[in-house]
Amino acid sequence: MAPADSPTPQVSSKAEAKAELKKLKAQQKAETQARKSRKKANKKEGFFSRIKQVFSMTRAHDPNIAWWMALAFLITFGVSAVLMGLLLNWVTGILFGLPMGLLAAMILMNRRAEKAAFARIEGRPGAAAAALGTLRRGWIVVEEPVSMDPKTQAAIFRVVGRPGLVLITDGPAGAVRKMVPKTRKRFSPILRDTGVPIHVVETGNGEGQVPLPKLTKHLKKLDKALNKHEVSALEQRLASLPISRPPIPKGVDPYRVRPDRKAMRG
Repeated sequence: MAPADSPTPQVSSKAEAKAELKKLKAQQKAETQARKSRKKANKKEGFFSRIKQVFSMTRAHDPNIAWWMALAFLITFGVSAVLMGLLLNWVTGILFGLPMGLLAAMILMNRRAEKAAFARIEGRPGAAAAALGTLRRGWIVVEEPVSMDPKTQAAIFRVVGRPGLVLITDGPAGAVRKMVPKTRKRFSPILRDTGVPIHVVETGNGEGQVPLPKLTKHLKKLDKALNKHEVSALEQRLASLPISRPPIPKGVDPYRVRPDRKAMRG
């Protein structure tokens, strides 16, 4: 016989053994269902938490966002419900209009949130690089600037896509316009025999500049000159060259670099 303090349950027949086994399986099943329920609850909580965070950020920039969302919901709900009500019945129209109205309100909030995010970073060093992060497939963005002025923090970023090589400026117009010819001259000998065009896009709100919210759309409108394979080949060629990287040590934040005043004085 097993010791009295043994954790193993004492059974005296097959029926009791089956009952214990059945009880153990039921306990394991209940634990599995509890874990699944907790995961679902955490996912829902995380989803609504993200929505609340985005809404709060957007409202800080656009105080009327709640009214715009309500208006989008009511208009979409009304149109959808009336159309479906006339085609089928009013119950179906209401059931169809509710999710459509919510979808319209969410789309509006996302667009306003994007504008609010751009407004928060506009004018800061590296804002163009952050905007380039919204580009989809087909574009290769290098996060580190290919050219930078530590004094003014003006920078030029490199993007490769079907239009070819695109140089994106970020910073004061006067500083970047002095840097563009030198940067372009670095790449011209490499691309001269390939026929790959070099585009220069200056970000900002001045004349001839592209605002950050419109940067990705502007890039997509550029004339296509390469196919997917040529884009990959061009990126590999540029990445293998030392001039495709800025003269900044690895691990150093280029926007925290400050010029050496003693070295400048000589």
